[in-house]
Amino acid sequence: MKIEKLEDILKTRLPGLMDARRAYAVLVPLVEREGELYLLYEVRAKSLRRQPGEVCFPGGRMEEGESPEECALRETWEELAIPPERVRLLGRLDFIAHRASFLMQPVLGVVEEKALERMVPSPAEVDEVFFVPLSHLLETDPIEYDYDLIPAPAERFPYELIGIPRDYKWQLGHENVPVYLWQGRAIWGLTGRITRNLVRICKAPG
Repeated sequence: MKIEKLEDILKTRLPGLMDARRAYAVLVPLVEREGELYLLYEVRAKSLRRQPGEVCFPGGRMEEGESPEECALRETWEELAIPPERVRLLGRLDFIAHRASFLMQPVLGVVEEKALERMVPSPAEVDEVFFVPLSHLLETDPIEYDYDLIPAPAERFPYELIGIPRDYKWQLGHENVPVYLWQGRAIWGLTGRITRNLVRICKAPG
């Protein structure tokens, strides 16, 4: 390959998450009610195979050629019947490079209050929705838990081939789990991390 061709490829290529097998996007929905801002959360249907009954934002896996914004709006329509034209997108929050080799792209948007009157959660995906005042999240620190991610190479790992001992000191990973409590519900995991990221952005000086 010639250097010039490689240079042309990189000029038009957008960098992504290396070795990512999947990419997801969620809408982080803000709603204004009586002069106060709220975040809208879903509770996943208990019939779902993955993470039933957990709190989340509307979203899902990005389709081929789809932007995070397009995915977030499509999933919000599919899950809550909120039309894309009733959401004003404000911008992307920080993305998450997950240890399970996928990329999560949160998109912040404002949902028209009138659109909520016609909102119909899909029973196949959503048990219920609830709202948390943004002021509460700004004033209430989450409970935070930490744990280590310990590498466990398979027995067949080629230590000898690459010239390292079997007691090689692998670097530990680390995970911090924020938990926000609201009226008997726990907002945690990726949803908790996205919520904390938004709170930090809101509190940032300037």
